Amino acid sequence: MGAPELAAVDPALRRVIDAVETARAERVALDLRGGGTKACYGEPPRGRPLELAELAGIRAYEPSELVVTVRAGTPLADLEAALAERGQCLPFEPPRFAPGGTVGGMVAAGLAGPARAFAGSVRDHVLGAAILDGRAQLERFGGQVIKNVAGYDVARVFAGSWGILGVVLEVSLKVLAAAPASATRVLDCDEADARRRLAQWAAKPWPLSASAWDAGRLYLRFSGARAAVDAAAAGCGGTALAADAAARWWDGLRDQRHPFFALDAAAAAAGECLWRLSVPPTAPLAELGGARLVEWGGALLWWRGRLDPQAVRAAAHAAGGHATRVRAADPRGGANHPLEPAVLAIHRRLKAAFDPDRVFNPGRLYPEL
Repeated sequence: MGAPELAAVDPALRRVIDAVETARAERVALDLRGGGTKACYGEPPRGRPLELAELAGIRAYEPSELVVTVRAGTPLADLEAALAERGQCLPFEPPRFAPGGTVGGMVAAGLAGPARAFAGSVRDHVLGAAILDGRAQLERFGGQVIKNVAGYDVARVFAGSWGILGVVLEVSLKVLAAAPASATRVLDCDEADARRRLAQWAAKPWPLSASAWDAGRLYLRFSGARAAVDAAAAGCGGTALAADAAARWWDGLRDQRHPFFALDAAAAAAGECLWRLSVPPTAPLAELGGARLVEWGGALLWWRGRLDPQAVRAAAHAAGGHATRVRAADPRGGANHPLEPAVLAIHRRLKAAFDPDRVFNPGRLYPEL
């Protein structure tokens, strides 16, 4: 069914199509909005608001096939509740930040939580998507069951695109069974020792599902069959964290409600920033001061303090990674790590192919886009 036929039976979709056609005719940019929970990421949103919350609902769910197809405006909490009823979950643990976040926002942001290094990213679990491009044309990519997904993974391009390519209308996701058992252990060590231990333990057949080093403590979460969890927990040493306390700790990290992420107005005004660095797990990093929190076996580094943006990006680049500024009072210098010219050229071609008139979220990912 094409866009006209779908719009005829779907008033919410009709309103979105009309808004895109109007914006294109008037040469006005649109700010795509779901739950509005991720405004602190990326460049400042701009343009006429296009609310997408009406595009809600789970269209299809086949627990036996481990696939769910859901409309983009569906609250993330509703999807997770539906999966939990069948003993399943989104294994990449997308950050929820605050109530009201949507599935479309989850895909557009492409952010994953503590399990990312062990379960994969949002992009890894996207099977297919229906999108509305900048010409107000409906396009579908990928499939709705795992065995039917073939060819180029165009749908996955939209994961982490921050809405600059089009409106995600619905998405098909691969889900997994929730782990039957879990345990968290805590070890006292410094950052260097934590990185060394994690590198050694990476070769062990332990069901590690999350790791984080914070303020002199290394937190390890094991998830899976009870026997495997118990064996790994005993093998790593440390002390056990009670189940309810562990759930609160990992949820606080996932949703960035942990005290480390709190950056009040006074701290921001004093020049303090919060940075997110993606680097190889064992890469050495320059010491620039401030406080650090390490996730994903050493591959994700949160860094906060009065840090020079150029120095942080240089340190990330020297380590073979990139840096994203998440929170700061002064937006100058850009949020995301500058792209190499060849990579920027690819991004520009993608933008021109999907949104030639720059209707959607201009500049949200990079000022040049």
